[in-house]
Amino acid sequence: MSLYGRSLVIAFSFGLLSSTGHAVPVVTRLTPPSERFSHGLADPIIARFLPGQRFDLQATVVPDPGMQITGAEFQVDGRAVQNGVPELVRDGLNPSLGDHRPTPAGTVVVSQRGFSVAAPGRHLLHVHITQSDGAQGEAEGEFEVLPLVGKGRPVKNVILLLGDGMGIAHRTAGRIVAEGYAQGKATGRLAMDTFPEVALVRTASLNSIVTDSAPGMSNYVTGNKAANNEEGVWPDDTADPFDNPRVEYLAEYLHRTQGTALGLVTTADVFDATPAANAVHTANRGAGSGIVDQYLDDRAQTGLMVLMGGGRRWFLPAGTAGSSRNTKTDYELSEALVRGWSVAPGAKDPERNLIRDFQTAGFAYVGNAQELAALGGSQPILGLFAYGNMNVAYDKINGRRGASPVTADFGLTDQPMLDEMTTKALAVLEKAPKGFYLMVEGASIDKQAHAMDSDRWILEVLEFDRAVAVAQAFASTHPDTLVLVTADHETGGSSIIGASRLSTEELRHRAERPSAVALRNGVVGTYEQAGFPQYRILEDGYPQTMDPDHKLLIGYGANADRHEDWLANERPLADALQPTQAPSPFPVYPKEYPNTPLARDVPGDWLINGQVEGDSATHTGADVPLSAFGAGSRRFHGVIDNTDVFFSVAGAVRRGADDPSR
Repeated sequence: MSLYGRSLVIAFSFGLLSSTGHAVPVVTRLTPPSERFSHGLADPIIARFLPGQRFDLQATVVPDPGMQITGAEFQVDGRAVQNGVPELVRDGLNPSLGDHRPTPAGTVVVSQRGFSVAAPGRHLLHVHITQSDGAQGEAEGEFEVLPLVGKGRPVKNVILLLGDGMGIAHRTAGRIVAEGYAQGKATGRLAMDTFPEVALVRTASLNSIVTDSAPGMSNYVTGNKAANNEEGVWPDDTADPFDNPRVEYLAEYLHRTQGTALGLVTTADVFDATPAANAVHTANRGAGSGIVDQYLDDRAQTGLMVLMGGGRRWFLPAGTAGSSRNTKTDYELSEALVRGWSVAPGAKDPERNLIRDFQTAGFAYVGNAQELAALGGSQPILGLFAYGNMNVAYDKINGRRGASPVTADFGLTDQPMLDEMTTKALAVLEKAPKGFYLMVEGASIDKQAHAMDSDRWILEVLEFDRAVAVAQAFASTHPDTLVLVTADHETGGSSIIGASRLSTEELRHRAERPSAVALRNGVVGTYEQAGFPQYRILEDGYPQTMDPDHKLLIGYGANADRHEDWLANERPLADALQPTQAPSPFPVYPKEYPNTPLARDVPGDWLINGQVEGDSATHTGADVPLSAFGAGSRRFHGVIDNTDVFFSVAGAVRRGADDPSR
């Protein structure tokens, strides 16, 4: 069917009302976002798509007082659009519009669901509006369709490893601890250091220079900017977080056009922003019940074969110990959205047993490392190894060594490491005949940098890098595989400021007496006083201790208030996202766990005042590194936008690994 044909007009008749004025209806929001609509400028182009990539057209329209909207028509390049499904919403709107003005009576949101354009180039978008007195209104925007570019043998498999919050300092600190230095030369390299192609990535979201993790991931895999807290959608003026205008994900696009499979592996709760922003469309990254339901309900659109991480709480029926399922965070979709995107309608069903439903759909369910290791064959996997976020590498490793009570406090002493999950995911996905897209997240680099727990995030980098090594080894034996390592943003303004000038015994002595300057003066070694910290790495691949003599010291540029004594903390901060309400699944947690950085390291009495309010370090707007290995890796170089990655990956898969421009 051709793109343009018979006119498709959204027409509504609500009864004509008399008019006392001659104003015209006003379009207050037009989607996709564009500078042409927002500021009357032709450049820069904001919204870009692949040929045939699906997205929604949408406009918010305010009528003249006393009038109603009776008709709306979207046009592209002067022709009424034909594909997609029309929709009008006049109830359930936000009480204020995007500019914070109260939403006037009669305001409507009109949409064209599941629209697409095949022809590359810049396209002019118009919406024409008619109100009940016959007055006409219009608005215009624009978008661009980029051609698929590539040559040579296409890439079959794509592995994107995302170290959440991992900036350059995080990577460097991991290398110092894991490999050490001798007279200025690193004595070894992280796996990610060996990738031949490197780029710097700009990370801004649609509405801020500082992104959160939802658009931080979504931007990579839609080719479009999302607003903070939103995944696979643009902002709108309705209250329902699941009805926002959508844009098709890489996983959806490749599954629809290539038949590829999808795998998602994380150390976070699987409802969390990074995994969800590969397969789930919502304006509320916290809507857990609806997010995890979409994973299963829409697997026919994504090709989901592997889902592993924490988050068991969302899969258990409400009322079960550890369950967080509830109606408030669940989803139901409109008929137009369901038809336009060929997706499930959803249901408000807090009593749903989602583990059982995954099993009924053919997934093998595993709940610990032993069960994961015992799995064989190519059966799809659902692995849920914690109720919320998984315990971090520091605590899992020390639990395995019998040196920490943390995993026992959670009642989860057999959680897999990220490299173990990645190995099993690849064993399943490599049997997908049309190839796969796998996203692997080291989630708690970010979470522990938020907590300003330096020793824990450093071990998160090491755990993540071991997963990178697994992916690199797979690509080495599967030459049609592209591996990317990057981050969604940097967290904490983390900085390598030097090393302790003291032995561990001396540092502990100072930390036990209330004298703040004693933990700074004569302790923090900068420049030549930093030397080269040395950590002993054991056979399991992790340091014997994070408190060696003259240990590495980390500072923060986006920190909240905290107490500091430079020593590794016995316990992490309490995780507010764990399901601790009755009936709690935890035997001990969260007793004796500090709630904030101000409740930690108190005896030394050194309060470091932060630049930001609250009790958490924040994300920063710094560029982050991207490293590429394998087929198609030469496409990634220079300073690029996070949205550019989407088009490079899709071109490599659909047209060929090589970039003709190089």
